[in-house]
Amino acid sequence: MDLGFGGEVADLYQRYRHGYPSAVIDMLAETFGLNAQDMVVDVGCGTGQLTLPIAHRVRAVIGMDPEPDMLRRARHAARDAQVSNVSWMLGADTDVPALRSLLGEKSIAAVTIGQALHWMTYEELFRSTGSLIRRGGGVAVVTNGTPLWLHESDWSRSLREFLARWLGTKPIAACGTDQQSQQRYQHALTMAGFEVSCAAFDYAAELTFDQLVGGIYSALPVDRLPAPDQRAAFAEQLRRAVGPHERFTEPVHVTILTGRIPRV
Repeated sequence: MDLGFGGEVADLYQRYRHGYPSAVIDMLAETFGLNAQDMVVDVGCGTGQLTLPIAHRVRAVIGMDPEPDMLRRARHAARDAQVSNVSWMLGADTDVPALRSLLGEKSIAAVTIGQALHWMTYEELFRSTGSLIRRGGGVAVVTNGTPLWLHESDWSRSLREFLARWLGTKPIAACGTDQQSQQRYQHALTMAGFEVSCAAFDYAAELTFDQLVGGIYSALPVDRLPAPDQRAAFAEQLRRAVGPHERFTEPVHVTILTGRIPRV
């Protein structure tokens, strides 16, 4: 599966993507009763933004991603954070059923999926996890804010118009953060036999102009990135579009959708 997020994009992703608030990790630990004997599988782990903080709560985590460069960068991030209980596995959501043969039934406490779920066949993924997860464990879908260009602030509207001109198409993808996608995920979890609940956290991220540019680059496939010799022009035109501000306030709405297997 090649989604175009290798090479330079993996480094940009690690550098500019938001981490997850500690309250999210606390909630996952409480919901699934995570303890020092548990194992978690983080599917579509990217460069480890969700994988690494979860690793502090459990015995081991498997971070799975279809992009080798994402895993390469994740290994570096784990080393820098001195996290040693994560194994990185090349694989997509369609490879999750094979883990049952590798690890055994009821062998893990949770399957977590972050912002990457919109790339996956989530109905099949949810159905395939039931025999893999222990009682009281479950599946968590965590979305960490809407894309930068979909807010209703003046700078975001200007960014949206600029990207439409630069890319030649309107940037409308919500990447699974919209209400309709969340409802589909919830329905699919229910149909797969999970007890479903939803929670949310809000915070504000203060971005510099460089972080705004980096955040855009980290969301673009390699073939849509401005070429290196075009990036100064891209930044200059973006600066004119969003205005002379030095900082940009990004409201981040984090949603945590959990599907739990009853203990009895």
